[in-house]
Amino acid sequence: MKKKLALILSLSLVLVMLTGCGQSGKTLTMATNAEFPPYEYHDGTEIVGIDVEIAQAIADKLGRELVIEDMAFDSVIMAVQSGKADIAMAGLTITEDRKESVNFSTPYTTASQVIIVKEDSDITSPDDLVGKRVGVQLGTTGDIYVDDIEDATVERYGKGFEAVQALLQDKVDAVMIDNQPAQVFVSQNEGIKIVDEAFTVEEYAAAIAKDNTELLDQVNDAIAELEESGELQAIIDKYITD
Repeated sequence: MKKKLALILSLSLVLVMLTGCGQSGKTLTMATNAEFPPYEYHDGTEIVGIDVEIAQAIADKLGRELVIEDMAFDSVIMAVQSGKADIAMAGLTITEDRKESVNFSTPYTTASQVIIVKEDSDITSPDDLVGKRVGVQLGTTGDIYVDDIEDATVERYGKGFEAVQALLQDKVDAVMIDNQPAQVFVSQNEGIKIVDEAFTVEEYAAAIAKDNTELLDQVNDAIAELEESGELQAIIDKYITD
């Protein structure tokens, strides 16, 4: 009887272990900052946008359930490094500094840093930012590039719309931010415009932990399939039109 009981307990333990292993990797946790339309933003109680739909398509191909963790933009890289998230997708530009901390997937779209000013502003190109007060979102590539502007006074904000509000309130002379969110902010607020000349052009990709090369390969394969099938472009076109 004792031997049978021991055998039953052993089998139960094995089943528990196997069940635990089976559950591992069933989710794909995405770190993002849902203040960056049209890539990620709140629509009622939901987080939607280009990055969200691409991440969902990747999760579907991997047979995982997508879980979204909304956090401050300057925390998304750390979330991947610490293992709190599997991937970060938040309008993330590939930069040399970030590549020291994480691996990047194949780029899935290009973007540009642009300058938002008031309609009557004398700022007409990036060169005119010298000596000006420039607002940026903390941790973005705009935050990185703004340090290259000679004699500029930099004001950093937790969210992009906070920088735009500062511009409307004359607390800054210009805002540097990615092109697509800039278009959304300009469409929502009267009296501001985007300067014709972009500050820089860049690529967006998913960030993945350095030691998780298996996931990197899986994500790259999924992006390649989405691109080949046309689904990737269809997602982008859903949110961005001419």
